[in-house]
Amino acid sequence: MQDLTPIREKVSRDPYAVSLGIELLDLAPGYCRAAMRLEPHMANFQGNPHGGAIFSLADYAFSGACNAHGEPAVALSVTIQFLATVKPGARLIAEAREQRQGRRAGFYTMTVTAEGGTVVATCQAVAFRSA
Repeated sequence: MQDLTPIREKVSRDPYAVSLGIELLDLAPGYCRAAMRLEPHMANFQGNPHGGAIFSLADYAFSGACNAHGEPAVALSVTIQFLATVKPGARLIAEAREQRQGRRAGFYTMTVTAEGGTVVATCQAVAFRSA
């Protein structure tokens, strides 16, 4: 069984994620779960959480899932669908799951939910392994 400690440490110290308050909850090859509280400064001019903050949480989970294999991977494409809004102060959970891994390309789905279970966003992503 692969020791994920070095990868877990790198992922949990991601500077951008740390600046957003993202917390790594679970990590395994092809899987990642992370959480973030929507702070007041993450709201847009309408008072709703900024889509970029929600996307950043989903992207972080995606990055963890595809890099937990131990080989460097980068995003080729990511699409997001915003399904519901929540208020600043809500805690969001993002879960990324690998759907298929080829020789170089990996296909992932991400779901962002609020603590009460409301699905806030869904995403599809493709990762590229350069190694």
